[in-house]
Amino acid sequence: MIERLHRMREERIPVRLNALLLVLASSGALALLWSASHARTVVGVVLSAIAFSFVNNTVFSLLHEAVHGLFHPRPRVNEWCGRWLAAFFPTGLVFQRTCHLGHHRRNRTAVELFDYFERSDVRALKVAQWYGILTGVYWLVPPLGCLAFLVLPRRALTWLLDSRESQAIEHVGAEAMLGGFASVPAPRVRAEILFSIALQAAFCVALDLSLVGWLACYAAFGINWSSLQYADHAWSELDVRNGAWNLRVNRVWRALFLNYHDHLAHHQHPDVPWLHLGRYVDPNAPRPSFARVYASMWRGPRRLPDDAIIPRSGERAA
Repeated sequence: MIERLHRMREERIPVRLNALLLVLASSGALALLWSASHARTVVGVVLSAIAFSFVNNTVFSLLHEAVHGLFHPRPRVNEWCGRWLAAFFPTGLVFQRTCHLGHHRRNRTAVELFDYFERSDVRALKVAQWYGILTGVYWLVPPLGCLAFLVLPRRALTWLLDSRESQAIEHVGAEAMLGGFASVPAPRVRAEILFSIALQAAFCVALDLSLVGWLACYAAFGINWSSLQYADHAWSELDVRNGAWNLRVNRVWRALFLNYHDHLAHHQHPDVPWLHLGRYVDPNAPRPSFARVYASMWRGPRRLPDDAIIPRSGERAA
């Protein structure tokens, strides 16, 4: 008990720092959206979009903290800040939380084993899914999922994602992902999605954003965000808890992403705030560079070894 209290004191949520970062990152993201929309040259649009792709990843990293209840110790403050941050993705807080906590349970299981293909897999689908991750198409999944949740009755959504022995539906693990939404408060999820849509609309009107500027920024963000989401896991151990990497990156990237590259430490200790994750990185464990893993991903998914044991959801591999 004493050790637990000591740990809580040592690993307190950095409330003031999180609040400062929320203001700076969200203001910076809005400023770059404006810059991209009002730039007079293509170079100006591109540079603004690239900068947005990094600043909005800081926003996402703060959203990630809110998803785990680690942005602020007061639940109400955590939730409202999380809703604000979610609008920049755009997604809804509870929607994102349901997907992300489901990822913690399904990590490296068959439905999230994107980096390997088995004999029973449809090779073309596997390759399309893989390069969809690398090119940012994967970023579209949460916003489109939010829109589907908003406009479709739950029965219709369930029917659409029922595999009915469809290899395509089974391949992407849609049924497993949908399962997490069985117990969510649907009115709250829809209200949060509408809140995000309203904020995005307000940003567009208040800042006079252009469609080209908005699309350029979010295309760059989608590529940047999407590639990191699986570089953290590609070819790591087939284990729900340990199937991730603590990747090496330069200090600037580490600061912008709020230690998100210490992803193995996060999966092993999801209750630890971002500021303290470095204490849980084993210096003797493999720590590949992000650049090396990312470059290797472009060679495509690999054949799953015959002796590999794929863990089941929520369980560690034998």
